[in-house]
Amino acid sequence: MFNLEIRDEGNRLRMIPTGEMDMYYTPQFKEQAVKAYTENKKDILIDGADLEYVDSTGLGGFMYLLNVVKEQGHEIAISNLDPNVKKLFTITKLDKIFTIEGDA
Repeated sequence: MFNLEIRDEGNRLRMIPTGEMDMYYTPQFKEQAVKAYTENKKDILIDGADLEYVDSTGLGGFMYLLNVVKEQGHEIAISNLDPNVKKLFTITKLDKIFTIEGDA
């Protein structure tokens, strides 16, 4: 199961994915996240507090969104990652591409 809540915080969009980002739910994430960004172009914070699982497809979804956002001169930060999800970002060196804030 997956859900994406989006909040406009004035200077940035907070995206709160809940559940799993895998091959089944990543297309939904990409569609909703890009739509929200296109409608309101600003920096993004992905709050991973409720993100239970991410696979390689999910990482690809984050990269896809990052490419869209960077083209417009904005940034993405990710916060509150579960230790296992954070480890995936570290192993794949995506922690060097995304700004990782705080711990779950």
